[in-house]
Amino acid sequence: MAKISVIGAGVGGMSAAARLAKQGHEVTIYENSDRSGGKCRTEWFGDFGFDTGPSLLTLPAVYRDLFLKTGKRIEHILDIAPVDPAFNYHFADGKSVVFPNLSNPKTYLEIEKSFGKAASQGWEKIINRSEKMWEASRESFVESELRSIWPLLKRRNLLSQVKQIAPFTSLRKLSTDLNLDPHLKMIIDRYATYTGSDPRSAPAVLLTIAFVESTFGAWHIKGGIGQLSVALEQRCRDLGVEFKFNTLVTKILTSGKAVTGLQTQNGEVINSDLVVANADAEYVYNQLLDKNVSSAKSERRKLKAATKSLAGFSLLLGLDNSKGEAVNIEHHNVYFPKDYDAEFDQIFTKKTPVSDPTIYICAPKDPAMVKSSNKEAWFVLVNAPRHDVESGWDWRNGGDNYAKLIINKLDKLGLNVSNRLEVMQFRTPYDLESYAMAPGGSIYGTSSNSAASAFLRARNRSKVKGLFCVGGSAHPGGGLPLVGISAEIVANAIGKA
Repeated sequence: MAKISVIGAGVGGMSAAARLAKQGHEVTIYENSDRSGGKCRTEWFGDFGFDTGPSLLTLPAVYRDLFLKTGKRIEHILDIAPVDPAFNYHFADGKSVVFPNLSNPKTYLEIEKSFGKAASQGWEKIINRSEKMWEASRESFVESELRSIWPLLKRRNLLSQVKQIAPFTSLRKLSTDLNLDPHLKMIIDRYATYTGSDPRSAPAVLLTIAFVESTFGAWHIKGGIGQLSVALEQRCRDLGVEFKFNTLVTKILTSGKAVTGLQTQNGEVINSDLVVANADAEYVYNQLLDKNVSSAKSERRKLKAATKSLAGFSLLLGLDNSKGEAVNIEHHNVYFPKDYDAEFDQIFTKKTPVSDPTIYICAPKDPAMVKSSNKEAWFVLVNAPRHDVESGWDWRNGGDNYAKLIINKLDKLGLNVSNRLEVMQFRTPYDLESYAMAPGGSIYGTSSNSAASAFLRARNRSKVKGLFCVGGSAHPGGGLPLVGISAEIVANAIGKA
């Protein structure tokens, strides 16, 4: 069995560590901050608890499998319940539509109520197409280690899979070709932002998100999605994983083409047989590995060629309903602007904060996330350009003014925020870069803004022998389900190494 060092106590790092410890390896996690979870955490400010990273759990089976395979049933640890409705979408023309959870027939009926029969039939076509895409890509791509393109090209059903996935068709073009209702097109466009991408460039295969959300549902964990991180840390500890907090790894040490261990900020050298990096791949290859490591050069070239994902600007709003009239909203809410394309132009082309952004509000109906019944904790997120001092936007200043702009828009939407506001915190892309070691605050590392984007992500098994990459910036991508799958891929790869 190997001595394995894991860089980062994010969900990916802990998920991999738990599986590896169950295999019998000696595993230690080195984490720069004072707590586990990475981007996935529930934080408290006064009487209010906020999920400051993921605020939605889809495909919970990924984590049910992880806990089961490492010796515990997740149901005995976490209270996971479906959120119904899954989403409430609002549009600038005053129309809205509710998407019920775990029921396509009910969703079709709601769409018909809001936009008519033709729109409902169009969405049914979208779901049917997205299911075929999911079946074509799930086993061969999402759940498998992607070491090169050649195994995919050798598949017997390659032509039919390519036809379904449509790798050279953008998400926007597919919804246009299917003559989808304009309101529903905006919902489809939003799936690109799940991966930090532009729907006008992102591949149509991201449509699989529609199938995953509708089929496997939207879920909440009592006390916040961050409780998943708490449970993962305990699962790791129960399996003998050691945690070293407040320990910044500054180098991945190598000899020839193989890793030999780590070096920390205080100069300590940790000898290791294998290293699992749960850090942004760009940071791993450009900051932690020595520039002279020849086996890392091809990965550096890929990362340089890839478009970086968008970032996010978030508000944590603690509302006291005794100060003003409460406004009833759902658990997950999206408010679209009049001109959605302007948002992508400002982020990806002009690289400026969006003047009229799409606003996502997570308003959990969870008593465990507030300390009194008349209070609400809202997590508000808008898409934003990366922090880039040299050629983009400098997020070290101006965050307070941008927070006021968003709050003003919330008030104009009739959500009565200012009158009820007790706590307000904001997080810029610069803040995310600082505490999560994510270059530019890019939430997902690289974007999916091309047909080749999947192959530009970091491989789970590096060409640097003994180095493995896990998490949202590695294959198969960002989001809690994919991060959990990447951990399984890494654990299986090490098990076979």
